[in-house]
Amino acid sequence: MPDDEYLEATLEVTISRDMSSLISTAAQQHALVIVLSGPRLGTRSVLGEAPIDIGRGSTCQLILDADSVSRRHARIEWNGKQHRLLDLESTNGTYLNGARVRDSVLKDGDRIGIGKALLKYVSGSNIESQYHEEIQRLMRFDALTGVYNKRHFEESLRLAVFTARNASRPVSLIVFDLDHFKKINDTHGHTAGDQVLCDLAKLVKEVSAPDQVFGRVGGEEFAVLWEGTDLRSAADHAEKIRARVAASRFSFEGTHFPVTVSLGVAERSPGLEEEAERLYERADEKLYQAKASGRNRVCS
Repeated sequence: MPDDEYLEATLEVTISRDMSSLISTAAQQHALVIVLSGPRLGTRSVLGEAPIDIGRGSTCQLILDADSVSRRHARIEWNGKQHRLLDLESTNGTYLNGARVRDSVLKDGDRIGIGKALLKYVSGSNIESQYHEEIQRLMRFDALTGVYNKRHFEESLRLAVFTARNASRPVSLIVFDLDHFKKINDTHGHTAGDQVLCDLAKLVKEVSAPDQVFGRVGGEEFAVLWEGTDLRSAADHAEKIRARVAASRFSFEGTHFPVTVSLGVAERSPGLEEEAERLYERADEKLYQAKASGRNRVCS
């Protein structure tokens, strides 16, 4: 089973448990940290006055079992007025809202990067409402990039294809991913790679139409679903995405590097008997054609 599917399954199990006692305690303490991605997705830790160590070591209060996480990676502690995040001389660093930190005050809604794991700090008087809102968001949106996740996108695609069977309108699909993304991770680190994914998602959202469904469907793979649009219009939009990414400036901690994407486009014509999975396969085949013919291009 692919990693993203495993994590979604883990989330389903986690949120099905009775949370009344934990939420009650969190409400009294007014602070909670939730694992949004990576190992132990959906795990919550109530924060009080006692410090919590985060890492992959067995002595940590919040254990994240991943190679990218140090044995004692970071700590959240109470200083009498507020919670603070401290890096414990970790190998890969501790990040707060995308910036590397050693010692920083936490504010409601802050996002904490621990290796490949992403956590969220939640505080305030209405902890229960915030917690359940965050879980609902996790069920539909990708925690890292903020666009729709794989599960929601696939459900939208299946519904669009099913609806199109009884309507004389096309359904178009764009599938794309970053060129040489592994090189970015290997050269600049996984945190830089995560930042590139976030910046890419932001660029694509800026050129997206309101009636499009845009989601992250794999590690560095994204897709755009556009109902009522033919192949030519979808290919034009894919070219707009390609050009916008190629012309943009990507950077991490002062280092700038080029980023390009390859895109595949397919259309389900009105009246065509084709399942959603086959439409996706055809778009994916066009994506691989774009890569095989030189990358940084659109094939339809």
